[in-house]
Amino acid sequence: MSRKAIPADVKKHVEEIVQRFNKHRDYPYVARYKGNYVYLDRKNYFGKATPICRLEYTGDLHKWGFAIYKYSSERYDPDEWMFPGINHVDGTIESAMKAGMEAYPD
Repeated sequence: MSRKAIPADVKKHVEEIVQRFNKHRDYPYVARYKGNYVYLDRKNYFGKATPICRLEYTGDLHKWGFAIYKYSSERYDPDEWMFPGINHVDGTIESAMKAGMEAYPD
């Protein structure tokens, strides 16, 4: 089953949210897209982008699927719900970034 790509207007909205969230952060998030996924990486001290989480577009800007990146297995795990920051996850992009900040602090 093929998944449709995220529409350009939704990507624009995602970029605006990420930029607004990054406004006062030393290590900003960067978004990359593949199919119906948004991968949220964060730049580290050396400027290298490291994986944090993956969001799945469901067709609703306020109901994204969430998967945290697990360095132990080097994959995104949508079934992992035992990590610092999980209490932030509510289906929004902002909540995913907050969860990522707690799971992987600066």
